[in-house]
Amino acid sequence: MAENVDLLWQTKLAARLHDPVEKALILMRTSEGHEGGTSQTLREKLGLTKLHDSVHNAVEQADQWAAAADRAAFPNRNADGRYPAWQNVRFHERPVIIHPLTGEEFPLDKLAEIQPESAKALALSHFTQLIHEGDLQRTALAFWRFGPEIDAAEIKSLWALLPADTRVPDHTIFDHLDLTSALAGCFALDTQGGPALLAISLGPVQEFIASARSTSDLWAGSHLLSRLSWEAMRVICEELGPEAILFPRLRGVPQVDLWLRDDCGLLPTLFDGCEWKQRATDANPLFAAALPNRFTALVPSNRARGLAEGITAHVRNWMLQQGEAAYRLLLETAGVTDDPALPGYAQLREQLAGFPEVHWAAVPWSLVETQDGRVDAGSTRLVEAMQPFFSGKPPGYLGTNAWQLLNGGITLDEGWFWRPNPGTLYPALHELLERVLATAKSVRPFTQTEQCGWRDSLSGDAEWLTTNRQHLLLPPGQRRDTLWSRVADRKPTWAKRGEHLSALNAVKRLWPTLFVRELGDRLELGISRFVVSTHTMALATSLARAIERNRELPKPLLDAVRASNGDRVALPRKLARDIMRHPESETLLRLPGWLEAMKESEKESDERSADRLLQDFLGHKPEAYYGMLMMDGDRMGAWLSADRDLTLPHARSFHPQIRAGLQGFRHDPTFARYAQEPRAPNPSRHMAISEALNHFALALAPEVVENQFHGRVLYSGGDDLLAMLPVIDLVPAMAVLRAAYSGTDPAAAGAPEGAASFARQANGFVLFRTQLMRMMGDKATASTGAIIAHHQAPLAAVLRELRAAERRAKADGGRDAFSLTVIKRSGGALHLTAKWGEPVRLLLKLRDFLAEPDVSRRAVYNSAIWLRDLPEPEADGSMIAPMLAYQLSRQTGKDSTKSRYDLPMLAANFVKQAIVHAPRGKRIVWLVNFLSVAEFLARETRAGD
Repeated sequence: MAENVDLLWQTKLAARLHDPVEKALILMRTSEGHEGGTSQTLREKLGLTKLHDSVHNAVEQADQWAAAADRAAFPNRNADGRYPAWQNVRFHERPVIIHPLTGEEFPLDKLAEIQPESAKALALSHFTQLIHEGDLQRTALAFWRFGPEIDAAEIKSLWALLPADTRVPDHTIFDHLDLTSALAGCFALDTQGGPALLAISLGPVQEFIASARSTSDLWAGSHLLSRLSWEAMRVICEELGPEAILFPRLRGVPQVDLWLRDDCGLLPTLFDGCEWKQRATDANPLFAAALPNRFTALVPSNRARGLAEGITAHVRNWMLQQGEAAYRLLLETAGVTDDPALPGYAQLREQLAGFPEVHWAAVPWSLVETQDGRVDAGSTRLVEAMQPFFSGKPPGYLGTNAWQLLNGGITLDEGWFWRPNPGTLYPALHELLERVLATAKSVRPFTQTEQCGWRDSLSGDAEWLTTNRQHLLLPPGQRRDTLWSRVADRKPTWAKRGEHLSALNAVKRLWPTLFVRELGDRLELGISRFVVSTHTMALATSLARAIERNRELPKPLLDAVRASNGDRVALPRKLARDIMRHPESETLLRLPGWLEAMKESEKESDERSADRLLQDFLGHKPEAYYGMLMMDGDRMGAWLSADRDLTLPHARSFHPQIRAGLQGFRHDPTFARYAQEPRAPNPSRHMAISEALNHFALALAPEVVENQFHGRVLYSGGDDLLAMLPVIDLVPAMAVLRAAYSGTDPAAAGAPEGAASFARQANGFVLFRTQLMRMMGDKATASTGAIIAHHQAPLAAVLRELRAAERRAKADGGRDAFSLTVIKRSGGALHLTAKWGEPVRLLLKLRDFLAEPDVSRRAVYNSAIWLRDLPEPEADGSMIAPMLAYQLSRQTGKDSTKSRYDLPMLAANFVKQAIVHAPRGKRIVWLVNFLSVAEFLARETRAGD
């Protein structure tokens, strides 16, 4: 076994060093060639110069397969072994990269200034510092994690974008090295069967997250599932290395970093610059639910089943351990002596026996038959495996024009040739994997369990945990000495009065405490886990404005807060920073907690007194509503599958010099025809998508929601996001987040000028601080459901309406849209669904107009009554728009306000948007709803003015 481990890491490290990371900068500029120099020196330092032939063969085969999987099939040499001159791209003369999802060129002009010797010296110095002497495994892990983070002053962020192949600069050298290392590891451990694609899916998702009483429950459910995903991935990472996970990409994920440092023993100093080591609050990135519930990995074929079964056993055992830890905390809090014979332990084993559900599928590469290492054009095994899942003959990718042109190879008149190897058929294997996994998920095993007593208060699915099974027979109102009633008395944050929870909901309720204790032991930062309450979020804007205006705290309020023994509650990160500028910062930090305690007091006079004191400080009645948004990337499955309308011709990924060189093939069009065929899914495409989603989830979404606005991210799992914000911030934040997801201009989504704190550089690229990030690009869209609700509204009902709003955005809005619902405390709801861009700008402008001091507070009411008596707007709205402008003009007494908002133009745009976004027969309703939503948003804008 030890020999296999040594062989694995020798092979993987040799594969990672087969090309230097500075390859693009030194190609055709050094005498020793790109495979000498830095790579050779590092191999010598690590003792990898004299390896067994099996290692060399595994690395060479992995390199060939990885290149074929990720790049266009270039006819790249003739019988004499020469390369055509038009393919010799001198990258330093024209350093251009291609966005893999948009085809847009992005010049890296700064790289032209770097000399080959300088590039080699920077790379060698960097990787030498990552070597863990005498330990190839730790060295390989350090190279994987920190390899792209070469500290080279002004070009630091560009190293990570250097291309693997200067002819096809749409994937990075690190993409190629990761894939080569993963494939080489498979060849080392399975010399006969080679690699296989393994897909794992955990569930259920929605049912588990939806069962929530508070925002803390909401966060805990999503974060716990994300952690379960990591525990599943961890099994593969520990056996094969983290690069074996193709999707999602794990580099830079905080939970993975913690594993690398604490469990793998990487030098702790390597992580000193990581944000997760520095934040002592729940703003720490470790609290982000950043991993999806499914993943795809490259594994040895002979280990696929064993890994899948090992993952199933591990995640279920891990979940049971968390359940037992939660139960012990409940016993300790309730003052009950722990005893393995207590019925709660048996309940935990029974209720958690099948959780989570684990579905898996594996497709071995051996389905691709070969001759002399090349694809056998007449092979049938893969065709037969795919046929049941696809229509057409040949099925799926095998029936595309691209494969028909490639199958059997390409030979041109000039003598240049190319032959497909098995790596070329990654698209077909990935298609088959998706179909097999979908079939596996359609079969959901059901195990019947007997539940005799009263059920869980939240879900009603299972008995609540108990210390005495006789207690399960007690109806509500008679449960005075149960485990949960004791906990409610002594720890009300774990259970409110009357609440009794089953195993799953108990783990979720106590997960914040369990996770914080784990981090406290490992990070020694004293992290406290709290989630901002709906009441505090509603209050955030009012407090921020009071601080901005330097309002003094009245003495009665100061005395009341200081005299209270209440703890601090969690605050939005930006609000906490704002408060620290106030001379009475300590009192203000405790004020929201004091206010919540007063409102929960059994004395009604306490709540009235608190409201009066707070209004004296704010100068107005505090806002009682908050906003919540749920954002989801559109068509993510289609993106991963590279559907025809979401992919590009092969030629769009070529360096400009190569595209020009294609003109030489006019007399022999085989390759030129292939170059115009759409690209199929490939590993680097999946890596690019995952990298973009990681950038959004871990960097841009928290930056927008928590640093730019006064919000809080509840979960951010890549293409989906749940966040809570003050009402005034909700719509601008939605627009900025939509732009950040694609890496496009925030103004195009309707965001106000200056709303984004990051700089958009080009289509699909975002400059965030000092890092140039590849995002999804302008073809990628996202839809958002949003809701404005009173802070006392039941969270379960708010979440139902929020999910319904997201569905409307995708269905009624036709995707790439938003749907905003306002739930009024007095009853009734408003719904507004529209596309991004002009409707957002119009909504914000109308909000600002209605908030003007000289505009009548009955402006919307009067206009709505008038609109309801009108017929539907005609094709261009030319009749109704002037009348609407007149009605709005009547609601203000100042000509300056009328001219500043250009009411004729405002009304014309307003009516135009109704014609575009509302179906016939619903346009007047859409106009009224739009006005009503804008008026509701204006309430908070007016507050305190």
